[in-house]
Amino acid sequence: MQVCVIGSGYVGLVTAGCLADSGNHVTAVDVDAAKVAALGRGECPIFERGLEELLRANLAAGRLRFTTDFASAAADAKVLFIAVGTPGLPDGSADLKIVEQVAQQIAAALRGPAVVVTKSTVPVGTGARIEAVIRERCAHRVSVVSNPEFLKEGTAVDDFVRPDRVIIGCEDAEAGDTVAELYKPFVRNNKPILRMSRAAAELTKYAANAYLAARISFINEIAELCEQVGVDVDEVRRGIGLDARIGQHFLYPGLGYGGSCFPKDVRALASTAEQVGAANGILHAVDLRNRRQCERVFGWVLSRLGDATAGSGSPLSGRRIAVWGLAFKPNTDDVREAPALAVIERLAEAGATVAAHDPRALDNARRALEARRRIAGRVTFCRDAYTALDGADGLLTATEWMEYRSPDFDDVRRRLRQPLIFDGRNLYDPAMMGRYGFEYYSIGRPRVAPRAEAAGD
Repeated sequence: MQVCVIGSGYVGLVTAGCLADSGNHVTAVDVDAAKVAALGRGECPIFERGLEELLRANLAAGRLRFTTDFASAAADAKVLFIAVGTPGLPDGSADLKIVEQVAQQIAAALRGPAVVVTKSTVPVGTGARIEAVIRERCAHRVSVVSNPEFLKEGTAVDDFVRPDRVIIGCEDAEAGDTVAELYKPFVRNNKPILRMSRAAAELTKYAANAYLAARISFINEIAELCEQVGVDVDEVRRGIGLDARIGQHFLYPGLGYGGSCFPKDVRALASTAEQVGAANGILHAVDLRNRRQCERVFGWVLSRLGDATAGSGSPLSGRRIAVWGLAFKPNTDDVREAPALAVIERLAEAGATVAAHDPRALDNARRALEARRRIAGRVTFCRDAYTALDGADGLLTATEWMEYRSPDFDDVRRRLRQPLIFDGRNLYDPAMMGRYGFEYYSIGRPRVAPRAEAAGD
């Protein structure tokens, strides 16, 4: 089938690569000429396991090409996927400007009937709006289908080819059949293709992300309660997670969620609810709790290392903090709304210097943080995790990369000025930290005292 994918971000690239790999002829279009040139050479601009190899294989096979020429890419496509960004506006609502521009371009380019598929996460009613825009400007038969993505960064390729479910929201059964045909190679393991109304599909995407975000915020709130009453949150988490009605997924306390989806989607769903007069208290609470997590971890550092007599803007002056992890989650180089960056910004604003390491996201984090003028020059980016520790007053873990899970703690202790760890992802066992002689802070678990304090000295 002739397919056009509009947008070459995470969703667009994975969609284009996987559909080409199943035998379709796919043209991916993007406005960024440098990105398109790199992709044409088989160079993937993002780190996503297996994606670069997938793109190179299908470029070589002639089933995939990249272009900036929208008209030629869209003209004869039978199915066109819209996979462009829908960033959040200051009021939390989704910015649909790019989606609407793409709809107008599609209408101008088409030379025959087509199915337009929204992969971008869009509010309820957007599909109808896109369809109206295209039909007003195009003489050919065009139907718009909602096909939300449920890809997890770090495992996106596997999620596409082995989906839990495929959701197709449409008002035109024939258009729905066309999209279902594209997905048949990926549901041979009897995973369902769910057909529903277009509006229901649009809402399902937001509801799924908001629910997962709510689980994270819920366990983080329970973790704070655990700290106050002297209970280990891991015991509580295991106790509730073994209930078949609840399960273990997304019940891990930490710095909170980030990335391109959960933060903006929770806010956008709350905005939609507000616009139609529906209750949105839970959604606002989820977002507020998530914002609080970074402040709580920053508060540990400030309380332990801050100078109460210093000026209001520099209580951490002279302190150096090592930070392990910059991406919003492991196995990606994405730093959008990464909790680590929020904490680093707070540390730098309080006068500290930061030595940061990440296996994949170092360059993206550098660009993001250097754009924040208030902290310019206060962050050093280290290519080696242990180098970041040298002379630091403490270590803060912010992303649960595998390589941070079992470090050489003797070396860690030698390099730090003092044996102090602030664990924002609960990577380490508190009892083990005590044996190594660390003062150890983690989320929802009792603080581990340094050796002298523990001995009563």
